[in-house]
Amino acid sequence: MRSEKARKQRKRQKNAKNHTKRKMMSATLAGNLRKKYGRRSLPVREGDEVEIMRGGFAGVINKVAKVDRGSERVYVENVTVKKADESQEPYGIHPSNLRIISLELSDSWRRRVLEEGKK
Repeated sequence: MRSEKARKQRKRQKNAKNHTKRKMMSATLAGNLRKKYGRRSLPVREGDEVEIMRGGFAGVINKVAKVDRGSERVYVENVTVKKADESQEPYGIHPSNLRIISLELSDSWRRRVLEEGKK
């Protein structure tokens, strides 16, 4: 039986193992990719092209530079904030606020998983 308490849900998510967090780091697919692969969402990877859906950077489309499972954030190229000392720092975005526009398919395992989903 799983708890419905928010405190325990947050704890379970924060302390999850790495292979579980990978699935938690999923973003929705664009409409054309949903039809093509028959899936609603996929884990985000470096090299995927994403659109930011929410927040101050909404509408920005660019490639994923880094995926940080520890902090559950995705860093998109050219999405930065200015710090007090005028330097630029990458801004992390939660994957639920992203939409995958195009996929990085250089990995044969990922390509095979998507092809199996078409059937």
